Amino acid sequence: MKIYTKNGDLGKTSLIGGKSLSKNNIRIEAYGGVDELNAWIGLLADLLEDDRQVTFLRYIQNQLFVIGSKLATPINSTFSAPELPTDLIEKLETEIDFMDADLVALTNFILPGGHTLVSYCHLARVVCRRVERNIVSLSEVEAVENQILAIINRFSDYLFILARYNAKKLKVEEIVWKAP
Repeated sequence: MKIYTKNGDLGKTSLIGGKSLSKNNIRIEAYGGVDELNAWIGLLADLLEDDRQVTFLRYIQNQLFVIGSKLATPINSTFSAPELPTDLIEKLETEIDFMDADLVALTNFILPGGHTLVSYCHLARVVCRRVERNIVSLSEVEAVENQILAIINRFSDYLFILARYNAKKLKVEEIVWKAP
């Protein structure tokens, strides 16, 4: 099978099941953003040396693929995307709590930076937040599983704590935001 179909040459793409949409449709933005987020998570997993974090991020990548397939499937499609684990939010919260227990409480806003790995965590976090906004926009015009929004929201929290946790492990001082 060839990788190119030429169907996208005119700015259109197909959903699972064949329905054609403009590439700037909010549904395409939503699942395209999930794909972009998945690429960032792959980069983070490649850079991290902590086996627990890498294993968890690879697990999340698989779940992001499921989320993307759910977002790429129209409601009335005969295709059925795989189900997301019912305990995924709980797993995210467990990982957040594990890392957060080792951190000092925030008393100020912090700025991304200080180390390349920390900055990549923050880049993944802001992509995750954009994905969340796009999914919210989609949910205002079409039904989206509530679990998807909750997972993406919690995952952005995870990425924030991942940045802080790795800054501490790397002995990098967090950059405190100072009001002008």
